[in-house]
Amino acid sequence: MSENKTIALVTGASSGLGEEFCRQLAGRCDAIIAVARRSDRLAQLQEALGDETAVHAVQADLLTVEGVTRTMDALRQKGPVNLLVNNAGFSPFGDFADEPIGRQRDMLTLHCDASITLARAAVPYMLEQGKGAIINVSSLGSFLPGRKLAVYGGSKAFLNYFSLSLQQELEATGVGVQALCPGLVRTEIHEPMKAQGFDPDMFPEDMWMDAEDVVAASLAALDTGTVLVVPGEGNLALARMGLQSMLDALGGQ
Repeated sequence: MSENKTIALVTGASSGLGEEFCRQLAGRCDAIIAVARRSDRLAQLQEALGDETAVHAVQADLLTVEGVTRTMDALRQKGPVNLLVNNAGFSPFGDFADEPIGRQRDMLTLHCDASITLARAAVPYMLEQGKGAIINVSSLGSFLPGRKLAVYGGSKAFLNYFSLSLQQELEATGVGVQALCPGLVRTEIHEPMKAQGFDPDMFPEDMWMDAEDVVAASLAALDTGTVLVVPGEGNLALARMGLQSMLDALGGQ
């Protein structure tokens, strides 16, 4: 494809924030490379957005070498990519000692390994063009260490640090990096957690956000150069409280 085209690659594109990113980017991009495990959902996305942009569906499981390779091939063949959205993820809900270690390691593979692998593949193309952006979907939980989400929160904290450091390396190149840190969002990610004891009704209605508003805040923040983006004033207050608690944990050292 021509380097003059605007092309985005979105992982976890078949539902939730990933699907919403595709919908909001459709009017801004000449093409979207939509990566997800569920081919039927990708086909529906192609049909829904086909009149606005070209959607290249890539059925791939980023927990597998084959899935990562397929996605990398799409990035090279359908790119160069101007925007990379590392959104694919999941969240078990349970005490670390009770959760299978394989599932915890899968979370690190998907949230951390896949994100840095795709970023490493995309950045050289962006540098050649002198423009581009990477959005790593993190979480408000990265600021709020708590029970039953130890590895999830840790993996998202990694994305924050990675994004902050990478942005420093890319300063003045025209390439931006963002870690999007949403709080509670009405998406399918919570459905499997319910069987593990997660109760959405524990949280007041005003703590929940719609995917549409979260994605809109993320894309708007690209123009401001903000690296850590926490949508919602209440969530931002919680993030600041979490950071203060981490400072307090240093004690008198």
